[in-house]
Amino acid sequence: MDPLSDILNLMQLSGTLYFRTAFTAPWGVAVPQFENVSRFHYVHRGRCFARVGDNPTPVSLEQGDLIIITGGAGHILSDPAAAQAQTVDQVVQDSGFTGRGALVYGADGTGHETQLICGHFAFDPGARHALLDALPPHIQIKDYGKATPDWLSDTLKIIGGEAQGEQLGNEIIALKLSEIIFTQAVRLYLTTEGRDRPGLAGFADPQIRRALEAIHAEPSEAWTVERLARVAGLSRTAFATRFSETLDTTPLGYLTDWRMQRARRLLLDTALPIIEIAERSGYQSEAAFGRVFKRAFDLSPARYRRAAA
Repeated sequence: MDPLSDILNLMQLSGTLYFRTAFTAPWGVAVPQFENVSRFHYVHRGRCFARVGDNPTPVSLEQGDLIIITGGAGHILSDPAAAQAQTVDQVVQDSGFTGRGALVYGADGTGHETQLICGHFAFDPGARHALLDALPPHIQIKDYGKATPDWLSDTLKIIGGEAQGEQLGNEIIALKLSEIIFTQAVRLYLTTEGRDRPGLAGFADPQIRRALEAIHAEPSEAWTVERLARVAGLSRTAFATRFSETLDTTPLGYLTDWRMQRARRLLLDTALPIIEIAERSGYQSEAAFGRVFKRAFDLSPARYRRAAA
């Protein structure tokens, strides 16, 4: 599995749709902060502004644009003329939204309707990875259909159609398609604006990526900086320097962090003996594995498993 797929699989990415909206001016919605999610809003029709976190500069969203609030920060969505925003709960109450169909809100007959597809991507709350930590507060993809490959260009339009449809199975189709969006958006960001962002640039660097692919393909291998440098086709010094500059961690630091995240999931998802998990994580003794695991999670592997159970 490639590094991005491997990371998101371990993070247990799952998509959920909130609403299909039909807002008419003036309208404004304040979405509260929430941990372990990334929210998304797709402008199916019309236009609006998004103000993310404490940033006073609004993001202008036109029809076809997608914005992902990567860290679950609080944000405000509004039409250009809105003077203030209501909370999501207040908007739902005022609109009489029942959970089915569109959430209709705003003045009648203005002719300025904004249709949004809104949802979130949830992650395992105990999982961590430097790639997600290094993402900016939001990712905006202008005209999502044109920015993505042909087979994905109509994904969100299909989601919009399914979310407002009444056919059998339309909800599960919309949910499953929504899980594609986060992966595609991150992949696109890594190859464009993220190419030069510390913590992310290594995923776009062809030589550093080869080393990452090797780590993810065989995390239990006895990797050394020298061996990874050979995989990358660089000298040891050049590789170590470039890896640290582009990913904000050392090669062995990345390897250890990834091993511990995989070990954590094995402890939670399986009944494997700890010594076997240690070996799958690249450690020949349970004691050595336990010391590294405790540094990462403040509990021994056995106590971590018992606490989770």
